[in-house]
Amino acid sequence: MKQQTIVIKLGTSVLTGGSKKIDRARILELVRQCHQLIEQGHNIVVVTSGAIAAGRENLNYPELPKTVASKQLLASVGQSKLIQTWEQLFSIYNIYIGQMLLTRADLEDRERFLNAQDALKAMLDNHIVPVINENDAVATAEIKVGDNDNLSALAAILAQADKLILLTDQEGLFTADPRKDPNAKLITEIETIDTALKAIAGDSISGLGTGGMGTKLQAAEIAGKAGIEVIIAAGSRPNVILDVAKNIAVGTRFMPKKTPLEHRKYWLFGAPPAGSILLDDGAVNAILNQGRSILPKGIVEVKNNFSRGEAIDICNQQGVSIARGVSRYNSDALRQIAGHHSQDISKLIGYEYGPVAVHRDDMIVK
Repeated sequence: MKQQTIVIKLGTSVLTGGSKKIDRARILELVRQCHQLIEQGHNIVVVTSGAIAAGRENLNYPELPKTVASKQLLASVGQSKLIQTWEQLFSIYNIYIGQMLLTRADLEDRERFLNAQDALKAMLDNHIVPVINENDAVATAEIKVGDNDNLSALAAILAQADKLILLTDQEGLFTADPRKDPNAKLITEIETIDTALKAIAGDSISGLGTGGMGTKLQAAEIAGKAGIEVIIAAGSRPNVILDVAKNIAVGTRFMPKKTPLEHRKYWLFGAPPAGSILLDDGAVNAILNQGRSILPKGIVEVKNNFSRGEAIDICNQQGVSIARGVSRYNSDALRQIAGHHSQDISKLIGYEYGPVAVHRDDMIVK
């Protein structure tokens, strides 16, 4: 078996075994499997949920107001206990870990993306297992949407991983909600994530975590575009991590894109759009079907204010996002040159950064 870099995301329901507290025996079993893969020469990255659950347990399940601040409090208390648990259990096998607390903000510009990537690579090169979690104590938006699934996709991109394993309380993605439909069948392999598939995805079954199957589909879509294979599987399945590493059919497997994005575009996945531009039908066709850059002539509207070099959403005239890219001009300049030919840029704004508004090399098509 060739050496692989495998990112393993563990949902709260997996770490607690469906109970209210962290299940050390369950985690130790997962650590044992990680150790076995490390012994075989593979690189392992762990993305862990469970800080809020660990905080509740550590504070003896306090009655707190249902506010974001309460979740931040629990995450702050629980994070130290959670990382301590990982450290103690990996140390049984003489494996060192390194903690990385990330949010999307840490990945929203290329320089910070590369810094995070360098730190991750240094750990892997020195046989240290990175243990990544969302910085829930400050990341209020991420707590609301349960973004550790998406964070794991970004971590897989940072690590240039071969596989991303999303371990959860279900066997995988089913044709219908197995809680309601006894005839629901497991979907074992998925080539394309479409709207019909997204409609199937439901919420977290256990109610312990903040993400559901919908965020796992988002993660699979992001990682797949970067050429990373994604598997959703049950964390309780015996030897689940080892079996996935051996390419044994487990859970739901999402096939990666055969022509993944160039590495330098990866950071765009973590960049929240600062604004958006609306394009005419000709420009939309040029992007989707001809692999072209965006010329000022095709821009019909500029929304919000943003600086040169920021990520923006690229939309059709109905406002539907078709791509994301890095703007060569700020929003004020784009408003002045929108609808005009490229040769008129300098005359209109007094300077130019080239003939295109967004270059194809700085764009990812959705």
